[in-house]
Amino acid sequence: MTVSEAVETRRSVRAFTDRPVDRAVLTRVLAKAQAAPSGGNVQPWNAVILTGEPMQRLFARVAEQFPKGREAHRPEYHIYPPELEGAYEERRFGVGEALYAALGIPREDKARRLMWFANNFRAFGAPVLMLVHTPKYMGPPQWSDIGMWLQTIALLLREEGMDCCFQEAWAVYSPQIRECVDIPQDHIFFCGMAIGYRDPDAPVNNFAVPRALLDEVIRWEGWGD
Repeated sequence: MTVSEAVETRRSVRAFTDRPVDRAVLTRVLAKAQAAPSGGNVQPWNAVILTGEPMQRLFARVAEQFPKGREAHRPEYHIYPPELEGAYEERRFGVGEALYAALGIPREDKARRLMWFANNFRAFGAPVLMLVHTPKYMGPPQWSDIGMWLQTIALLLREEGMDCCFQEAWAVYSPQIRECVDIPQDHIFFCGMAIGYRDPDAPVNNFAVPRALLDEVIRWEGWGD
C-alpha cells in the first residue's frame, strides 16, 4: 500500500468486526510510529492500550455514568472551542448529520441518536482501545506533535489492513478513566483510539465525508499567477 492509498482509504471507522488484533502486529505499528516528528524530539505522547477484561471494566464503569447525561461529563479540556462558528461549525454539524442519515436516524429521534452515540463508549466494537495522555505542562506545539503521531499510527494501521477511530469523546469521562486506568495525576487525558478491523458493509463506514476545497484553506503567493 502506498502512502496515498493509506490516506485515501483511512476514515473514522465506527463499526468493527470481532476479529482480534495481533499484539505483535500492533507492536510493529507502534514501533514504526516512533519515527513521527516532534518539535525538539520531545515525543510528548504516552498511551495505555486496553483489550479484554480491563477494557470491558472501563466500558462498564462509563455505562454507569452514561444515563446521567452531561451532568457526568468532566473533560479536562474543551473538545471543541466554545467560539466555534462559520465554516468550522458547519463542517462539524454536517458530518454528524451525514452519519445519522447513513444510519437512518432522523434528527427528531433523539432517543435513537443517543442510543447510537453510546457506542462511542464501547469503542464501536473494536477489540482494542488506546488511551492517550501527556504531561499537563505541554502546550499547543506538543499537542500538535501528538496529532502527528496519531496520524502516523492511523496510516500504518491501514498498511496492515486495520483501521481506527480517533475518539476525543472519551475525554468527557476522564475521572472514570482514571479510576480504571493508571494515568499519572500530573498528566492530562487527551483521547481514545479504537483499533481493529472495519466492518466493510456497515453503512456508518460508507457515507461520504466532504472535505473543504483547496481554495478555501490554501492561499498561494509568489507563484506568478
